[in-house]
Amino acid sequence: MKKRDQEILQNKPAVSVFKAVRQTRLLCGGMRSLLLFFILLFSVAFYSCRYEKPNLDKKEISDKTKDSLSYLYKYHYTLNKNFEVCSDTVMLAQLPFKDKFLMVNKGDRVVVADFMIQPSDTVDSVWVKVARDEKTQGWIHESMVVDNLVPVDFGSQAIFLFSHTHASYSLIVVAVVLAIFLLRVYLKKKLMLVYFNDINSVYPLMLCFLLAFSATIYESVQMFAPETWQHYYFNPTLSPFKVPLILSVFVLSLWAFIVIFLASLEDLFHQLSAPSAFLYLLGLAACCIFCYFFFIIATSYYVGYPTLLFFFYLLVKKINGRMTYKYRCGKCGALMKEKGECPSCGAVNQ
Repeated sequence: MKKRDQEILQNKPAVSVFKAVRQTRLLCGGMRSLLLFFILLFSVAFYSCRYEKPNLDKKEISDKTKDSLSYLYKYHYTLNKNFEVCSDTVMLAQLPFKDKFLMVNKGDRVVVADFMIQPSDTVDSVWVKVARDEKTQGWIHESMVVDNLVPVDFGSQAIFLFSHTHASYSLIVVAVVLAIFLLRVYLKKKLMLVYFNDINSVYPLMLCFLLAFSATIYESVQMFAPETWQHYYFNPTLSPFKVPLILSVFVLSLWAFIVIFLASLEDLFHQLSAPSAFLYLLGLAACCIFCYFFFIIATSYYVGYPTLLFFFYLLVKKINGRMTYKYRCGKCGALMKEKGECPSCGAVNQ
C-alpha cells in the first residue's frame, strides 16, 4: 500500500470525529437559539398576563356600574351572573340567622344577587348571595363558587367539562387504540403511526406539538397567574384581542390546532385508504392525548419547558427531512425519499 493511501486511511477517523464534533456544535447552537426564543416568548407573554384594572374615576359612570365593574375585577364575575349548580347539593345560609339554611340541587340555575364583606369571618370574609327564585335564596362563601357552581356560558361549560371529564374519556380512547393497534399488527404486521411510520405530511406531528404547546401554556397560567385563568374561566372568549397576551397566545394556538387538524385530514385521506386513515386517526388521537397529559404533568414540575424545546427540534427536523424527498411514485404520485416500495400504495418503483 502506498504511503499516501496509508495517510488517508489514518486521517479518516479524525475527519469523522471532526464532522461529529461539528454536527454536535451545530445542534447545541440550534438548541440554544430555540431555548432563547422560548424564554423570550414566555417572558414577553407573562409580562402582561393580567387583565387591566377598570378606570372608575370617570364621572359619567354611575355608582351601580362602578360597583359592577369593581366586582368583576375583584371576583371575576358580577351581579346578575348566571350559574348552574354542579355539586349534588349546596347549602344557602339564611343570614343573619345562624344554623338556618336552604338547599339547591345539582342542575339548578342561580343568579348572583349581592356581595357582602364579613371581616370577622375566619373562613372567608367575602359572601355571595345567590337566588334560584324568590323563595330560594341565600349566602355562600365566595371560595365555594368555583367548586360548586359553573357559569352557564358555553365556553365556561366547555372548560368545566373538559377539565373534569377528560381523564375517563382519554383512558377509553387509549384502550380502544391499543386494542386496534394490536389487532392491526397481528393481522398485517404494519401500521402507519405518527413520526415513527408517518405519512408524507408534517401536519400530524405539528398537531401534536400544538396540543403540547397549548397544554404547556395552560399549566403555566395555572401555576404563575391563577387569577388570570379564573377570570378567563368566568368570562371566556375565542377572540385573541380581548385578553392578556399569554391568553392570546393560548387562544391562537387553539385556532391553529383547528386549522392544522383540517390540513391533516386532507393530507391523510389523499394518501391512505379510508380504513387505514381511520386507524391512523385513532393513533393520532392517542398521541395528542398523551402529549396533553404528559406536558400538563411535566410543566407542573418544570420539565415541560425543555421537553417542549426538544419536541420543537424534532418538528423542525421533520420539516427539513420532508424537503429531501427526491422521487414520486409512478402509480399514486406520493413523494418518496428513495426508490423502492411506495409507502402509500405499495407499488415498486425502480
